[in-house]
Amino acid sequence: MNSSQASARHGEARLVAVHAAGAAAADLIDRTWAAGDAVLPLDPTASVASARATATDLRAHRIVGPRGRTDLRGGVGVPAGTALVVRTSGATGRARGVVLGHAALQAAVAASIDRLDAADARWLGVLPLHHIAGLLVLLRARATRTPTTLHDRFDVAAIAAETDATHIALVPTMLHRLLDHGVDVGRFDRILLGGAVPPVGLLERALAAGAHVTVSYGMTETAGGCVYDGRPLDGVAVAVDPDGRVLVRGDVLADGYRTDRGVTPLRDATGWFRTSDVGRFDGDRLVITGRADDVVVSGGVNVPTATVVDVLQRHAGVAAAAVVGVDDTEWGQRVVAFVVAADPAAPPSPEVLRDHVRSIVDAAWVPREVRYLAALPRTTLGKIDGAVLRSEATRAG
Repeated sequence: MNSSQASARHGEARLVAVHAAGAAAADLIDRTWAAGDAVLPLDPTASVASARATATDLRAHRIVGPRGRTDLRGGVGVPAGTALVVRTSGATGRARGVVLGHAALQAAVAASIDRLDAADARWLGVLPLHHIAGLLVLLRARATRTPTTLHDRFDVAAIAAETDATHIALVPTMLHRLLDHGVDVGRFDRILLGGAVPPVGLLERALAAGAHVTVSYGMTETAGGCVYDGRPLDGVAVAVDPDGRVLVRGDVLADGYRTDRGVTPLRDATGWFRTSDVGRFDGDRLVITGRADDVVVSGGVNVPTATVVDVLQRHAGVAAAAVVGVDDTEWGQRVVAFVVAADPAAPPSPEVLRDHVRSIVDAAWVPREVRYLAALPRTTLGKIDGAVLRSEATRAG
């Protein structure tokens, strides 16, 4: 009996960290699942030392990759039926893992294929496989037994050269770059756009270029996108609680978070998962308006940063904006805005932008500082990297 079989006998599976990209990662994931083990996908761009640290922190049994296999000490099994442990960062920044079962992934994939009418889709995978969105591209293709092409990384020229793919999953930054380079985005039957709320004007640009876009909302804990164009997938229920928090229920939910005590459930007693997102309903469509932690308390006033960003981006001289709060001895936190000018050679002055914000919202919400960047820092999934901005605001202040 091998070690995987021994673990399964005790109601557990081994956790195998996969440190590879593209087709090589897909092959290793398939082999790991075929052996009855669970996968911890690692960032292929991470150094060997960084990958080992993550795998050790999440108590994987081994790391596999193009260079071979490395066994680790202190590996701890996961519940039988677990498919993935996907790394996320908690409030402290310490690595933690979202535990997803095969059943949740199957439910997510089936509902997505049905909603997209994608039984014959030929997917082009450009999202990294250590993120749930990238893995779902692979799993949809596996479920429909249709050809798929996996790129090791996002490359505009490589995407432009692809002629067979009918479907592609992107984050907003990727779509923006394809449009900037004049790539024919209309040749795809469907672009599934997720990972972050599309910035102002992006969908209009894509539509004008002939793109067929479906906007996806979801997260690792919901096995990826579970709401398409504001409407939940079949088998998924969404609600908004009195505080504005978005709630999700359904078979797509993860089992919980991997901790030193095993798996900590993320659902409440009635089966709902309370997300960190804030939203509202526009008719029967869910609209995400921000995150619950996107509030800066400045001078005793709650400042919703998403609203301030929206107001800044309404100014014709602003191409993109982000707002963060940084510690301040006088105000508790001060509101700092970062702006990408529509015309870098002639940006609107801080005074003009502050007056613009003051004319629309409460004066207490006006940023105390306005700083200019050539581009907003973003994560690999296109989300604005608030930690980098807060560090920059603190350093510059």
